Amino acid sequence: MNASAHQFILGLGSNLGQRAENLALAIRLIGQIPATRVLAISLAVDSDPVGYSDQPNFLNICISIVCSLKPDELLTETLKIERELGRQRTENRNGPRTIDIDLLFYEGGKWDSATVTLPHPRWSSRGFVVIPLRNLLQDPTLASQPAWSSLIREVGALSIGGEGLRTWHGPTPWIKIPH
Repeated sequence: MNASAHQFILGLGSNLGQRAENLALAIRLIGQIPATRVLAISLAVDSDPVGYSDQPNFLNICISIVCSLKPDELLTETLKIERELGRQRTENRNGPRTIDIDLLFYEGGKWDSATVTLPHPRWSSRGFVVIPLRNLLQDPTLASQPAWSSLIREVGALSIGGEGLRTWHGPTPWIKIPH
């Protein structure tokens, strides 16, 4: 990685098809983005759908990557991955999907453009993000970095519970990346 590389935290979710396999494939494809490396992967949670309940449950995780792309460029790449994995965007933003990849945080702090706002504006109200994020931030790769210390405190102070969320005990075909 070059000196302009930054860490990002992404949220991934799937509720169509083989959810765990969809997440594993998305993680692999994210790691194949040029000048990108997956650093850490959270535990998964099985979550009730939010905003539109007439659909299957989601499987959600958070990952940390290091990447030399700017947030807008990374978004372009993750949207390509979503399309490659069969994501079909409809007018129902909360509808079912094979994969959803959200940019949540950027080590550089805030980013605001026509296409990307970081931190993600709704992250703290979504238990399916907060619970995996808490787990991810305990990974030594992130826990020891000053860039994430204020986020660690903020996430720890949130009172979001686990309603509608269950620890995933099914297959986890993604492999935790060694440090």
